[in-house]
Amino acid sequence: MIAYATLGSNDLPKATEFYDAILGEVGIGQMWSTEGFVGYGLAMDKPMLGICKPHDGQAASVGNGTMIALALQAPEQVHKVHAKALALGGKDEGAPGPRGETGFYCGYFRDPDGNKLNAFCMVPPSKD
Repeated sequence: MIAYATLGSNDLPKATEFYDAILGEVGIGQMWSTEGFVGYGLAMDKPMLGICKPHDGQAASVGNGTMIALALQAPEQVHKVHAKALALGGKDEGAPGPRGETGFYCGYFRDPDGNKLNAFCMVPPSKD
């Protein structure tokens, strides 16, 4: 249903370095770029993430309640992406681990511009 989501940045070169590194951890790279926009994804017919300077020329700001979720394949990838984000200046918003009893496994972080992201995967719920 979702084709792409965009996050604003006030420092596109720094944001590009950040997203190149964290998305590179799971094999996702740049699909295209312009002076004010960088698009990441696996293919043009798959969901993508864009990082951009706001079109209106105003400063980028963080939306309260806005978050982008990155679907990954395994808890190890969640840990790698979360750790890479923090190593690159991101802020921790919730360490990787299971949430609830549905098999939802995630780690939350903010990028250097303050945008909130969630790296997650689904794992079979434990049967204790």
